[in-house]
Amino acid sequence: MSPNPRRRQVLGIAAGAAAAAALPLAAPTEAHAAGPAEAGAAGARVRAGEAPSWVPVPDPVPVPLDSLYDNDGIDTAAAQGGDFDGSGYTFPGEELPAGRIEVDGVPFDFPAATAGAKNNVVALGQRLDLPKGRYLSALFLTAGSYGSASGTATVHYADGTTSTATLSGGDWYAVGGPLSAPYRRRPDGGKDEHRVGIGTSEVWIDPGREAVALTLPVTNPAEAGKTALHVFALSLQPVAQGRALVLRDTRSTSSLLTATGAQSVEATVVNAGTVAILAGDAVSVHVDVPGARTVEPARIRRLDPGEQARVHVGIRNRTGTAPGTAEDGTVRVRGRGAQAAARRRPLTLGTADYQPTETSLAGHRAPYWFNDAKFGIFIHWGVYSVPAWAPVGVQYAEWYWDQMQDPDNPTHAHHRDTYGADFAYDDFIPRFTAEKFDPRAWVELFRDAGAQYHVLTAKHHEGFALWDTKVSGRNAVRLGPRRDLVRELFDASRRHTPELHRGLYFSMPEWFNPDSPWMGHAPRNPYTLDPLPYTGYTAGRDFVRDYQAPQLLELIHGYDPEIIWCDIGGANDSVDVLAEYFNHAKNRHRPVDVTVNDRSGIGFHDYTTPEYTTYADTVVAKWEASRGLDPRSYGYNGQTPDDAYMTAEDVVRTLVDIVSKNGNFLLDIGPRADGTIPEIMQTRLRESGAWLAVNGEAVYGTTYWSRMAQLGEDLRFTVRPNEAFYIHSLTRPGARLTVEAPVPVRAGDKVTMLGHGRPLTWTVTGGALVIDVPEAARKAGQHVWVFKVEWHG
Repeated sequence: MSPNPRRRQVLGIAAGAAAAAALPLAAPTEAHAAGPAEAGAAGARVRAGEAPSWVPVPDPVPVPLDSLYDNDGIDTAAAQGGDFDGSGYTFPGEELPAGRIEVDGVPFDFPAATAGAKNNVVALGQRLDLPKGRYLSALFLTAGSYGSASGTATVHYADGTTSTATLSGGDWYAVGGPLSAPYRRRPDGGKDEHRVGIGTSEVWIDPGREAVALTLPVTNPAEAGKTALHVFALSLQPVAQGRALVLRDTRSTSSLLTATGAQSVEATVVNAGTVAILAGDAVSVHVDVPGARTVEPARIRRLDPGEQARVHVGIRNRTGTAPGTAEDGTVRVRGRGAQAAARRRPLTLGTADYQPTETSLAGHRAPYWFNDAKFGIFIHWGVYSVPAWAPVGVQYAEWYWDQMQDPDNPTHAHHRDTYGADFAYDDFIPRFTAEKFDPRAWVELFRDAGAQYHVLTAKHHEGFALWDTKVSGRNAVRLGPRRDLVRELFDASRRHTPELHRGLYFSMPEWFNPDSPWMGHAPRNPYTLDPLPYTGYTAGRDFVRDYQAPQLLELIHGYDPEIIWCDIGGANDSVDVLAEYFNHAKNRHRPVDVTVNDRSGIGFHDYTTPEYTTYADTVVAKWEASRGLDPRSYGYNGQTPDDAYMTAEDVVRTLVDIVSKNGNFLLDIGPRADGTIPEIMQTRLRESGAWLAVNGEAVYGTTYWSRMAQLGEDLRFTVRPNEAFYIHSLTRPGARLTVEAPVPVRAGDKVTMLGHGRPLTWTVTGGALVIDVPEAARKAGQHVWVFKVEWHG
């Protein structure tokens, strides 16, 4: 892992943040409009004298922001002089569109790159006047500079009232995003070859009131080292008076549905009307496309006004349709005996073999099992587990070798005083014994912790491989433990915990590899600067072609990991390796959905990976946050006292917060050099697992609530599509829990607290859900109290 956030951003953070907000909606009414439903509700048939089942959805309304632009963040080679982030860097105008564009089905007016012209507004509390009207949401194109940025926006209504919501932007120094460029322009006009992006963020608006203005959050000016939120464009989604649905972001994927193994076509269905969608409306989503048929339609049983549902429709190629065939198809939403919405899109039928290009790899997505798993265990174990030293809460212990090179780093003096100036880092290798390593006990602990997958460091930046690699003698079979530790762990996992998914971490560069030293030099004594051997390694090869890529392929073909968790990036042949990885998985007798993160050194990725931090709001693009039980280390730090580790409450609250925002939590442990897992780590994992054994249904297989991730500091929300809504209280509730949010609950629904079981009485008062919580229920919970709204009808 990288202790330097900017160094870690060799691969960056996703720009596609979709923010939510705490805006209560007016109570649904059965309002109808006359006339045929066109655009988003084309095809509804209406009998004479009857109101239509579905009403038209007004098109989104782009709102000009030219008068507010105060930052020039887009340059071209011919028109320079901008400064997006305070350091002189800008987006390259040649790589971005201009004028009226469409992002995920929503039109925006995107500014052009013109010499000297401003093209975005830095959020500093400016007031945006809106065309007076009733809207469901405000959709923004945003980006953050110097990190992901967010703050509270305020919506102003004609009656003098206001509501607040979160507006956010993902770090532009990112991979992907709906609008992205393969490089940013340097202050000198040259190219910094790193992908940058602009994402979307959505603020919910109360459609029961006429909106007239919106005040942006107060972040920071665009200055070096300060996190600022930039807004490029705005569109408003008007509300439809009546029963109305609209489709957004329809696309074919390479993902397979669990039930049928069918190819998934994804779409977002938005309730753009004022009437709730219920089970009796029989809403379903199908795909009509030549060459394939729908075998698993998606169903929507509950969708309140303003809510969104991400659905997966299963299709299967007809006989004679080759995998990878491109056809125009139509995604249709039907309900109440009529068509509610339709969107025509190019679709790819089946998955042809991946080609070694980012364009081909871009068709891959994070598997549904990964989306549903939510909780994994990271294992940092290597030669660094021998010294196991770092200042507590300050440095990564696994970076010991690198940190001892710096005379100003405390590790430099610690190593000299403890081991002597002539004791090389590689002298620790014989002490990395793994003599007490019990792989069965490990995986059963992970299972008992409630984890759904585990990821072992096959090779960290020190270059010491934990498997029997044939391209280098610097490995655990020839040195140290003299065991194939990866093989033993995977064999135990497959035999004793087959329900767990298995993954491997792989550092793309190595600090001091003589053929490509990441830190600029081969191994040397940090006190005398005399050269040292790189134990087990024979120099004189092409680092990527002859070493890095072959090692990755050994892991792929020899161990069948379902996750490849790369780190750092840098020089690579990842397009070839990942194409081989995906093809190897899909062409098996029983295809397997595998996944890769955002640190392989190329723009393509399945998910992003913030470490020792999380996103402040919902990020629709899949992400996974990682951190150690240790306050600041992934590898074992023998200096850390037991009371400095995360408590079970810390773990559970962090997990719930991450899941509510569409993330997974990869929680790290650092075993000792002998293979034992410190007792405090085992205790914390089992305690967390005990909570998940009771409350796991509110975590596994859930998704984020499209209205908001959280309400205040204490409440989080998750949804089990078509079944239930969950309210997570991060503090012990009182006799009454009041949720001042438009919770999707109605007469006939059942409210319980997980772990208590007996139905709870509840009311909706002034738009807020009020739940009576008896003392027995309060005593039954711990860490996070979870209330379930079970939908009926």
